[in-house]
Amino acid sequence: MQITTIGIDLAKSVFQVHGVDGQGKTVLRKQLKREQVAKFMANLPPCLVGMEACGGAHHWARKLKGFGHTVKLMSPQFVKPYVKSNKNDAADAEAICEAVARPNMRFVPIKSVEQQAVLSLHRVRQGFVAARTAQANQIRGLMAEFGMVLPKGICTLRSQLQGLIEHAGDELPEVFRCLMQRLYAQLVELDRHVGELEAQIKQWHHGCELSQRLEKIPGIGPLTATALVASIADARSFNNGRQLAAWLGLVPRQHSSGGKQTLLGISKRGDVYLRTLLIHGARAAILAAKRHAKSNPWLNSLLNRRNPNIAAVALANKNARTVWALLAHDREFRVNYTTGLATA
Repeated sequence: MQITTIGIDLAKSVFQVHGVDGQGKTVLRKQLKREQVAKFMANLPPCLVGMEACGGAHHWARKLKGFGHTVKLMSPQFVKPYVKSNKNDAADAEAICEAVARPNMRFVPIKSVEQQAVLSLHRVRQGFVAARTAQANQIRGLMAEFGMVLPKGICTLRSQLQGLIEHAGDELPEVFRCLMQRLYAQLVELDRHVGELEAQIKQWHHGCELSQRLEKIPGIGPLTATALVASIADARSFNNGRQLAAWLGLVPRQHSSGGKQTLLGISKRGDVYLRTLLIHGARAAILAAKRHAKSNPWLNSLLNRRNPNIAAVALANKNARTVWALLAHDREFRVNYTTGLATA
C-alpha cells in the first residue's frame, strides 16, 4: 500500500519513522540512523511528512522538501495530546503522524538558511549581553565589599571604575587592583563582541527590503526588524495579525467558563526574545510620544487612561499586528493609515 503520511521523531543519532496509508492504517514502523534518513526518504514517493519543531527540524524540513515531500513542523506541545500510553520514540513518531493530518493543527513556518543564520547572530549577541551584565554586576559587588559603590548603568561603570581605583590609592591591595583590571578588560572584550555582532545584524538589515520596511514602524529598530523577519519566516502562515500577536504572547490569557469572559494578564507564550524587543521598543516610542504630544494621538489617549507599562504592551501588540499586515499583504507603513482609506 502507498504511504500517504509519515511522522518522524527527530533525535541526535537514531530517528523513529511511522507511516500510514490513505485509510490511516499503519504500514511503516522503522528505526533509522542519522546517515540513513536522507537516502530512505529520497526513495519514498512524495507524501506528507510531520516533525516536531525542535533542534535540526528546519534543516531536515528543507532537505525533505527537496525530495518532493510536503513537510509540516508542529510545536511539541500540540503533539503531546496524541501520545498514547507510555512515552517512547515509536509512540512519539505515531503521535506526530496522527497530529500532522489534523485539519485544525497549527504549523511552524520553515525557515531558510539565511534566516537561521541571522537568528544565530541574535542568539549569540543575546548571550554576550547577558554575560556583560553579569560581569558588570560582579565588578559592582566586589567594589562594594571595599566600600566603593558605583551608580547604576554599564556606561557609568566604564567611565568611573578606573578613576575610582586610582583614587582609592593604597587602600586597595595590589591583588585586588590586578583583579579589577582583569575584569574590566573582560568587560571591554564583551562590549567589543556585542558591537561587532550588532554591526553584522545591521549590515544584513540594510540589504533586506522587508526588514527596512518594518523599521519605519515607531518602536521597531534594526535589531527588532531583523529578528521579526527571520523568526516569522512566512507571515501568511498566520490568518491575521491577532494570531501573530498571540504567537508572541502579547494577548491576554483567558479563563472563561459558563459564558462569562475572564481575561487575565498577557500569556507570555512564544519567543521571549522577540516579545522583549517589541516591548522595549514600545517603551522608547512612549518616551518619544511624551516629548511630541501630537505625534501619536492614539498612544497619548492610551497613556492618559492607563499605566505606562500596560500602554507599552498594548503598543507592542499593535506593532505586531502592523508587522503582520506589512509582511502578509506586501505593504509600506503609513503613519495615518486607516481601514477606511484602504476600503476607499
